[in-house]
Amino acid sequence: MLVREVEDIPFARTTVDDPSLDQGTTLVTVPGVKGKRTLTYAVTVAGGHELSRKLISDVVTTPAVAEVTAVGTRVAAQRCDPNYSGACVPIASDVDCAGGKGNGPAYVRGPVYVIGTDIYGLDGDHDGIGCE
Repeated sequence: MLVREVEDIPFARTTVDDPSLDQGTTLVTVPGVKGKRTLTYAVTVAGGHELSRKLISDVVTTPAVAEVTAVGTRVAAQRCDPNYSGACVPIASDVDCAGGKGNGPAYVRGPVYVIGTDIYGLDGDHDGIGCE
């Protein structure tokens, strides 16, 4: 007698670098799908009991589809306040000079040049250079 069994085929998982995604970001671009295989056995039965089983066919009826995950490699642009140059003054609720007497929450190591409005008060002596 012939007996057919259907089994799942697990899908593989792969990753690819994606320069269009920021570092730390992942995105499944191709979802994985299990495949199917059909196994056919020649089975010998006597008195209602299986005596032997021999695999005579193993056919992949539906191939598995590998899951592909994109991993971001782009370095996100740092957000710097355009009122300053020479160093990146972060955009925050308050920025103080590193090593100074301010309480942050953000700090900058100077010197920085005021090229717009000194919105964080980094240029204490008003000479156009802050955190000196």
